[in-house]
Amino acid sequence: MKKYTFLLFLFVFQIAFAQQKGTDKQKSEPTTDKFRQMYDLLATPNMYRTASGAPGPEYYQQQADYKMDLELDDKNARLNGVETITYHNNAKEQLDYLWIQLDQNSQNPNSVTKKRNSNSIDPAISVQGFSKNYLEEKFDGGFKIEYVKDANGKALPYTVNETMMRIDLPKPLLHGEKISFSVKWWYNINNYMVHGGRSGYERFEDGNNLYVLAQFYPRMAVYNDVEGWQNMQFWGSGEFALTFGNYEVNITVPADHIMEATGVLQNPKDVFTPEQLKRYVQAEKSYDNPVIIVTQDEAMQAEKGFSDKKRTWKFKAENVRDFGISTSRKFIFDAMAVKLGGKDVMATSLYPKEGNPLWEQFSTRVVAHTLKSYSKYTFDYPYPKAVSVNAQDQGMEYPMICWNFGRPEKDGTTPESTKYGMIGVIIHEVGHNYFPMIVNSDERQWSWMDEGLNTFLQYLTELEFQSDFPTRRGPAKLIVPYMSGDQSGLEPIMTNSENIRQFGSNAYAKPATGLNMLREVVMGKELFDFAFKTYANRWKFKHPTPEDFFRTMEDASAVDLDWFWRGWFYTTWVNDIGIKEVRSFVVTDKAPAGIKVEQPSRRNRFNLEGKMVYMIEDNNGKTKALKIEDIKPLDQYLKSNFTVEERNKLKAPKYFYEVTFDKPGELVMPILVELTFEDGTTENHLFPAQIWRLNDKEVSRVFATEKKISKITIDPKLLTADIDVTNNTWPKEAVKSKFD
Repeated sequence: MKKYTFLLFLFVFQIAFAQQKGTDKQKSEPTTDKFRQMYDLLATPNMYRTASGAPGPEYYQQQADYKMDLELDDKNARLNGVETITYHNNAKEQLDYLWIQLDQNSQNPNSVTKKRNSNSIDPAISVQGFSKNYLEEKFDGGFKIEYVKDANGKALPYTVNETMMRIDLPKPLLHGEKISFSVKWWYNINNYMVHGGRSGYERFEDGNNLYVLAQFYPRMAVYNDVEGWQNMQFWGSGEFALTFGNYEVNITVPADHIMEATGVLQNPKDVFTPEQLKRYVQAEKSYDNPVIIVTQDEAMQAEKGFSDKKRTWKFKAENVRDFGISTSRKFIFDAMAVKLGGKDVMATSLYPKEGNPLWEQFSTRVVAHTLKSYSKYTFDYPYPKAVSVNAQDQGMEYPMICWNFGRPEKDGTTPESTKYGMIGVIIHEVGHNYFPMIVNSDERQWSWMDEGLNTFLQYLTELEFQSDFPTRRGPAKLIVPYMSGDQSGLEPIMTNSENIRQFGSNAYAKPATGLNMLREVVMGKELFDFAFKTYANRWKFKHPTPEDFFRTMEDASAVDLDWFWRGWFYTTWVNDIGIKEVRSFVVTDKAPAGIKVEQPSRRNRFNLEGKMVYMIEDNNGKTKALKIEDIKPLDQYLKSNFTVEERNKLKAPKYFYEVTFDKPGELVMPILVELTFEDGTTENHLFPAQIWRLNDKEVSRVFATEKKISKITIDPKLLTADIDVTNNTWPKEAVKSKFD
């Protein structure tokens, strides 16, 4: 009995062990499939935003209309304002309170924005810097809110939380309702050359100020189906999320100022001389060259006056997300017309004499070129004008107006770097009218959605302006130093704006490079351009998310790009593809000893019966060219199955190579191969990224060529951001040392 009990125990133990062993064997590792769909990363489609990437049938967005009366105190660099906001609730749900952005509060002396970064002692510092950092009273440039009142003049309760203000409503604002309320405020305008900032004023040696005013008024935060209230604080890096609306703005400034702003000027006869008005009419019909409306002589005369009189400029703007102003008595003003989609758009520039001759020569022409180029890739520019303002050390964008750096040296000469830097920044900032001023993404959350897309179009526009333009971002080879750097200092593109360390490379260059690679390598120009234009038109005057962009690019092209988005946007992986091995083969009809021939496949689909030829590796390096007449079975087969005319159309390969590619990098990427033959001619092949789907480490391809190969190169034009080109050639080329 004990024996049977022991045997039973042993039997049960063996079964249990086998089951455990089987269970262990069946344990699966986390998936490493780089081609899996992005269901784990993308938000679930819904009635607001569809799986195709288009706005859904329930998509909505809010509207905020503004009426403002502003006055600039030029002597004290102070801006005073009263605004009435009419807010329309188009959401199905009720709103119990409203959130207002007070970005100027980042200029408060005790703003938490100034405390967000780590700092350390400078071992050496200028006396000016020491005084500013440790001795001087901090500049106070935050909003001073005097009141918030409803339409009947009754005070509304509000709470200021750093750069956000909550207004508590007396009753919920229901779907389809609107509310009007007024805010009175003022603030000290920052000298941005001293205190920093995206706007403020520049002080000249003659005592004049050049103002570039933005984020200057309390602005409605965005409420939408994704974030609810987008009330993330303005920490400084992530820019703006804003609601579309209509603006009526009256701006009172010294009488000798010249101004441009978002919208259409309503009272030109009140602010320009008759001669200046006449020049502007000429500019409206000048499509080839700018017309100078306010001349340099007139500007130089005005900058001496410091008028105590006042003048009010009145602007109206429809369907814009923000409002910007630039004003100074130093301004020269020129303009020209641009024909877009059957209507005329005005390209204009404002600049002090310090910007000439550079600005008079280039600025407005570059604005016009940018509008034409961007419209070709997206949609016809819908606004009536685009303005470029010369402001030292600036590069910022607002609807219809932007400020841009770049001035000649004091002796009037302009280094090439300054010229191209100025042209590049004008293209970039004017281009921002499209992204995000019209395709209105959330900059506070995702900087790349406007900066990256805009930098990509900037690259195309620069090349159309000048074929050898010294572009800084776009070509794949230019992103390699960033991507091959210390990985601990890199973040994925899909990182919130405030948490990016190398902002220019991450939010501008890498996404722009990725789009350029999609266009040049992965999708092709025709498919990419159609999909990109589809995205722009689907989401113009709306609020897109990254998912809307990713899905639209696939939806409109029939190209599965999940592998690309996952690798390029959600990781810091790198591309490194190399040539591991090249084997050459000769063809013979003599079977090598010990060769095993594969059996026919299922259903006898590929029947291998009958006479055969054999591919034998050439180990002596003296590859013999194939002559079909020397391979009797092959020669007989061709003569039996093809007519003379048909045989003349057959390919005539003579050399056979098997090339094994390995992939030390984590990214999957197409393999671009250039074969160079002994006579110097070349042949190019492109293998899609899907070649890596079953083996992420190495793959092989066979090349049958008419001529003998002398060299094989991967990505010869540096189109895929390969971080190590030392493994890209066969035969392997010696790496030059720094002494060569």
